[in-house]
Amino acid sequence: MKGYTGLIVGFGLLGGIGMGLAYAATTPAAVKWFGPHQRGFIVGLVVGGYGGAAIYISPLAQYLMVHFGLSGSFIGMGVLFALVVIVAGQFLAWPPAGYMPPSPPGPDVKQTAVTSVDWRASEMLRTWQFYGLVFLFIGSAQSGLLVIGNATPMLNRTAGTLAFFIANAWVLSSFGGFVNAAGRIGTGVYSDRIGRANAYLVNGLISATCLFLMPTVMQIGNVLLLFLAVGIAYWQYGGGLSLMPALTADYFGSKNLGFNYGLVFIGWGIAFFVPQLAGYIKDVTGSLDYAFYLSGGALIAAVITSRVLRRPLKAGEQRENARTSTGGR
Repeated sequence: MKGYTGLIVGFGLLGGIGMGLAYAATTPAAVKWFGPHQRGFIVGLVVGGYGGAAIYISPLAQYLMVHFGLSGSFIGMGVLFALVVIVAGQFLAWPPAGYMPPSPPGPDVKQTAVTSVDWRASEMLRTWQFYGLVFLFIGSAQSGLLVIGNATPMLNRTAGTLAFFIANAWVLSSFGGFVNAAGRIGTGVYSDRIGRANAYLVNGLISATCLFLMPTVMQIGNVLLLFLAVGIAYWQYGGGLSLMPALTADYFGSKNLGFNYGLVFIGWGIAFFVPQLAGYIKDVTGSLDYAFYLSGGALIAAVITSRVLRRPLKAGEQRENARTSTGGR
């Protein structure tokens, strides 16, 4: 099936399902083997491979399209991906029954931000915190997807007179892929130390500032500033993809994380409407300037939401907390 319909069905529908299945299978399997004090780092390592793929996919895709055409490039990469997924998937496994993850070194400090019970999806859907997490996912993902989807046009507009970048427009995408992967691991590491909400705050505020400044950076024509601004956007986007599964596990437990995070992941799908809206804005205004302002504003709204979001408490936890606060009386 060739043409626009084939692209929608093959790349959009089936490719999207494949990405969702990969996230829903690998991340929960890894999280179950480690304690909450390592959760951000472990999730960052797992999803870092997804972001890092752009380092080699962009130049590989360009090479395949030049030598084998568009269809040949899709078939070649499809075969490669199938082999990697099938082989690597054989190593995925749940911990054995009764397994207890390693405890953090030092004194055992109660982590009030982490649930001690496992929520079912039906219970999770009845909490407002679930919808708050979905909104946080939309906020972090939409800004990154906007930059990712327009990286090459942004470079062409900023460095359109430089022969090297004209011939190697994939450079910015590969650079972004490296920073994307680094952002997933790096954000996971410091979220374990400063907390998920604080990590979201730091990433979000810095990235929103870059989004507001992006039109000015492209107008100035400074390639180094463009790489810096795009790198920050990629870091924030990658960081969000390590924070969200960790937050979902912190709020609703790791036992049902596969299904629960799959529902929270809906936010990533909704975020795709922002790049689509950006295309309409560009058609009407002739530039992406207002799209960047809109994206920055949405990210700021998500940051504000992250400051008021707290994990939900089940009835049993509420009674235990009340008993503890009164000294067991």
